[in-house]
Amino acid sequence: MKYPIKSLSLLAAVSLLGACAHHPETSRGRATVKVERDPAAKDRQFRKFSELVERQPMPYFGQRSVDDVLYSFAPYAVGQLKPYFRKAGVSYPPREAALIGLKEEKKLEVWARGEKGKFKFIRDYDIMAASGTKGPKLRQGDKQVPEGVYRIVRLNPNSNYHLSMKLNYPNEFDLEHAELDGRSKPGNDIFIHGKSVSAGCLAMGDAAIEELFVLAAHTGADNISVVIAPHDPRKRPLDSSDPDLPYWTSELYDRITGEIKLLAGHPEPVKVSANRTEQAPEHRLR
Repeated sequence: MKYPIKSLSLLAAVSLLGACAHHPETSRGRATVKVERDPAAKDRQFRKFSELVERQPMPYFGQRSVDDVLYSFAPYAVGQLKPYFRKAGVSYPPREAALIGLKEEKKLEVWARGEKGKFKFIRDYDIMAASGTKGPKLRQGDKQVPEGVYRIVRLNPNSNYHLSMKLNYPNEFDLEHAELDGRSKPGNDIFIHGKSVSAGCLAMGDAAIEELFVLAAHTGADNISVVIAPHDPRKRPLDSSDPDLPYWTSELYDRITGEIKLLAGHPEPVKVSANRTEQAPEHRLR
């Protein structure tokens, strides 16, 4: 009996080290468990959450639904998220949220739209792994994390990487420029997922992906945008002059910079002397 057990262990280890594309999908539909938006109802809901702060057991792999994930992890995850939302003055769950992935800084920022319509910084997470280098993803198998403005199109409770959220890469911009370049296989199956290995995806670790997955389920994946940048354009401009980058990278980086700065707003100039005006430092999304 020892040999079959060892074989099964080896197969499990190999599956975890596979490419990010190996994310078994579920066909069990959308989540039906939602956090109510009525303030009194939310308070009752959170009181129930406080009684269940431990993660609950999950069904067998391959048989999990989004509802199963929410039952197992939502009480704990919401308990972790709610203080950040309260500090930012944003109700949970938000009506709209944005995730900003910064490859160089290895950070994923969470932003949410507040009551007055402005996005506010909630918190950030360390990115545990993100393969590739600066620059957009160009082809299948290059193991490059894409750069651009994306949306979450599927929540996968049966991922080999604990939990995952699929992005709409390649989007229209990616497909258009792949056609112009004559590239027929720009790649696909890009996820934000758990664990700490990456082959073109953002690996967040299991604890972080549980919170992000629950946030996406409660907010609605359709209400979350995802921006992935080579580095933080609020610190220094995105440089597209590298000859190894595609000729259209400047257009891409303008889009990324515009999307991120839209969240930060446009501060008014501050007068610092009688004869000189300097632009106020842009508020960092921190």
